[in-house]
Amino acid sequence: MLEPIPYTDAKLRHILSTVRTIALVGASANWNRPSYFVMKYLQGKGYRVIPVNPGLAGKDLLGERVYASLRDIPEPIDMVEVFRASDAVPPVVDDAIAIGAKVVWMQLGVRHDDAAARAEAAGLDVVMNRCPKIEFGRLGGELSWSGVNSGIIRNRPPQPPTDRARKPRPLPAAVDGGYGFETRAVHAGAAPDAATGARSTPIYQTTAYVFDDVDHAASLFNLHNFGYIYSRLTNPTVAVLEERVASLESGRAAVASASGHAAQFLTFATLLEPGDEFLASRNLYGGSLTQFGLSFKKLGWTCHFVDPLDPENFRRALTPKCKAIFVESLANPGGIIVDLAAIAEVAHAAGLPLIVDNTLATPYLCRPFEWGADIVTHSTTKFLGGHGNAMGGIVVESGKFDWAQGGKFPSMTEPEPAYHGLRFYENFGDFAFTTKARAVALRDYGPSMAPMNAFLTITGIETLPLRMERHCANAQAVAEFLAAHPRVAWVSYAGLENNPYHALARKYLPNGAGAVFTFGVKGGYEAGIRLVESVGLFSHLANIGDTRSLILHPASTTHRQLTDEQRLAAGAGPDVIRLSIGLETAADLIADLDQALVRA
Repeated sequence: MLEPIPYTDAKLRHILSTVRTIALVGASANWNRPSYFVMKYLQGKGYRVIPVNPGLAGKDLLGERVYASLRDIPEPIDMVEVFRASDAVPPVVDDAIAIGAKVVWMQLGVRHDDAAARAEAAGLDVVMNRCPKIEFGRLGGELSWSGVNSGIIRNRPPQPPTDRARKPRPLPAAVDGGYGFETRAVHAGAAPDAATGARSTPIYQTTAYVFDDVDHAASLFNLHNFGYIYSRLTNPTVAVLEERVASLESGRAAVASASGHAAQFLTFATLLEPGDEFLASRNLYGGSLTQFGLSFKKLGWTCHFVDPLDPENFRRALTPKCKAIFVESLANPGGIIVDLAAIAEVAHAAGLPLIVDNTLATPYLCRPFEWGADIVTHSTTKFLGGHGNAMGGIVVESGKFDWAQGGKFPSMTEPEPAYHGLRFYENFGDFAFTTKARAVALRDYGPSMAPMNAFLTITGIETLPLRMERHCANAQAVAEFLAAHPRVAWVSYAGLENNPYHALARKYLPNGAGAVFTFGVKGGYEAGIRLVESVGLFSHLANIGDTRSLILHPASTTHRQLTDEQRLAAGAGPDVIRLSIGLETAADLIADLDQALVRA
């Protein structure tokens, strides 16, 4: 699959708003082939679509006569859409020029630069490696169900998803991309409610959605059309959150789940077959170490844990059955920062995707896609939600990984039995991964995000930039205090200049080193327990990313199930205290830790 050319939304909108008659070259009579259901979709939007296929010439297809070639069509054509292999494009372009077409549009995976140049020299507009169905749906707001990052912000309700009028609906005018992070944190993915005009995203507390008719229902269940089916798969409130996080991460699309662990499960359930393997940093959240190292074994998946401090360790650990590399951008609990760009180079040289858990950093501090990551996961329970009141997780894809390379990912490229042989990468291109994760893994395993939790997380994200600034400023002040305290043996916070990860923090987290870090209390395990039981303002609980400041002794809680060696390797030794710094007055936090350290 070729990387999409960055056509402006203005160009695509102009083409789709002005053409009326489309000749579809390579039309298929198979109802489950893209050329068939793209034709049907465009007809439903009011376009006249004339099929071209020499093998079907003279027959009728979806109410239209099939022609052997473009030159046989006896009426004017505005746009020629090409569903043929790239090497078959030049003669099609020659025919398009000869019949006076205004546009040549090549479908996903189809690109021929020389033919495109010839068409443009003749005055035709050209679009390559794009799907008009997908672009119409994105520009018209229909792709919101799938978590696709439309790049569009709307201050008016979207049009209804169906249109019985037999004419092309006008696409809404909208300012093309380029919005700032803070603007997208407030607006991305959302629009006033179409039914009521409500400006805040409603909580769509429903299990299912009414179909227009049997044909509409079938097209949704076959993934031929856009829309909501059942809230285990798709929900309008959850969809707003998905697009917002995809936008903030500068990704292509996202799919939400019930928790961060569920997001990781959906990722690997989409990637792996029994017997497959993957590499992961050994410096991970304790629950992830257990999930990868123990629970995944029961599914036939093997994880090899790697010391991430030297990126070459990942290259040395690669096996023939490896399908991915997984790291945390900012490790929980140790605050270790990995060299994302170097690890991405190792992954891509092996033809593997790099998966990055960006929970602690959030996209405000770090955007892994800019450093070569291919998939990003979050526990939205933490800083994205920010208030400790809603569980959730999310998977975001960059849209840039070539799933067809080397035949390593048959689940993405080969026919899917659950959808009558539909190929996800062929049909959905740069958002195929999250679509497959939604349509198969989320559908069959069911760890869906609740609409109420999505609503609370959306509300939290609106203040993410402001909160992260305060979180980081408070964390810096507390870390500096602890570094000078006589009862503290060490502090692992990358914001401190003497920290070994300080240079990586300045590179990958320029807006701040995060708000979760660890320190060692003198006196070891028992002193750690006394400390967490002596605080009066910090809350002793197993969470991070709250507005409130939190404290934990990992060795006696989150990492308790691990061996002593595993705890040390994960940065959760007997003296380790983990802090998640909240939004309170920094001086109050310092005073509370001071009095507790004296008692420890």
